[in-house]
Amino acid sequence: MESKIEVLSTVNIAYQPDLYKIVDVLNRTLKHDNLMFGLALDKEDPEKAVFTIYKT
Repeated sequence: MESKIEVLSTVNIAYQPDLYKIVDVLNRTLKHDNLMFGLALDKEDPEKAVFTIYKT
């Protein structure tokens, strides 16, 4: 059984230390709707974060 992950949306935002808490709540709340959320530091600008929404 193959799992496909599709990127629905990506946005660059200002990094804040508590952003991971929002991503965690979204992942816990919406996993049954086949949605997954990711957060990573921007490789080019450490003051920015990349927030991504995936459909699983």
